[in-house]
Amino acid sequence: MSLLRTVFNTSVIVHPPGFYIFGFETFSYISVYFIFLVFVYAVTVLFNCLVIYVIAFNQCLHTPKFLAVVNLAVIDVILNTCTIPSMIKVFLVKDNFIPFNLCLVQMFFYYAFGTLESYALAVLAYDRLIAICFPLRHNSINTMRSMSCIVGMTWSFALGINLFATAIMTHLSFCNSVRVFSYFCDYAPVFRLACNDFTLQWSVASLLTFLLLVGPFVFILLSYVSILVTVFRMKSLNNRVKALATCVEHLILVAVFYIPLITIFTIGFYLRLIDPDQRVLSLSLASCIPPCINPIVYSLKTKEIKIRFLALMSLKLTVDVLQSTFYREREMVGII
Repeated sequence: MSLLRTVFNTSVIVHPPGFYIFGFETFSYISVYFIFLVFVYAVTVLFNCLVIYVIAFNQCLHTPKFLAVVNLAVIDVILNTCTIPSMIKVFLVKDNFIPFNLCLVQMFFYYAFGTLESYALAVLAYDRLIAICFPLRHNSINTMRSMSCIVGMTWSFALGINLFATAIMTHLSFCNSVRVFSYFCDYAPVFRLACNDFTLQWSVASLLTFLLLVGPFVFILLSYVSILVTVFRMKSLNNRVKALATCVEHLILVAVFYIPLITIFTIGFYLRLIDPDQRVLSLSLASCIPPCINPIVYSLKTKEIKIRFLALMSLKLTVDVLQSTFYREREMVGII
């Protein structure tokens, strides 16, 4: 009688103790994939933290451009930290249970920082747009204050909209299955388990797809249309090549981030033409790889960061040589 009242009375909300994540059970060589994820996470943390350190401790890099770069690096570290450690834990400990509240926390952080990753790429496109299309007014338009406001607004919006999206998940009642077919507490696979109406959650998921991918991607495309128009108006071929060369790395980041995600969300979420197993593997790769390659492809190839990094390495090498020489001399005179 109590169960029937729970099912038919929508005012009664049933929250399970937690969910079981089932996403990689059918893959034969999944151990190799998890070893690969350990490598991806180590590279993500190492190189992004290196970028943050170099920018933070070099006063000459405290410019709008490098504020956008360090913003991307911080987001990259947090985004991969949201999912990869929990995936590795499932593989090592064989524990795929996640408590209900922790599931919502993971869901919020993943989508919030996924949204911020997308916006960070749009902010970098904005920086290129101002630098190429308005070179004489670049320093007056793109100031530290304006860039700080833009970055602050993207954080406020992304955290706010995803907090709302996560909060409405508490209105769902889960009285049947608690098996989530994904590699983390994914939004759509979780709300599809609900036994009451999830129309609101479906609508918010569609809105999030637009805000996460379509909106920033369209802005980036329009930015590069403007950049191309400006570049082809330049009379000097050398200036054209130099201007386009500054955009190559950013375009690589855009392609690596947007193309796989847009393909997966379109084919998998809306058309449902992709195999569920392949969707989980593809989405995990599409989410984990960009934060790993961003600092290598973009940040560490930037001339200013490369110079500071090499100077840092040469300074460390000099200190190590001096220390080894000092201790060798002390050994020779019998002090130690």
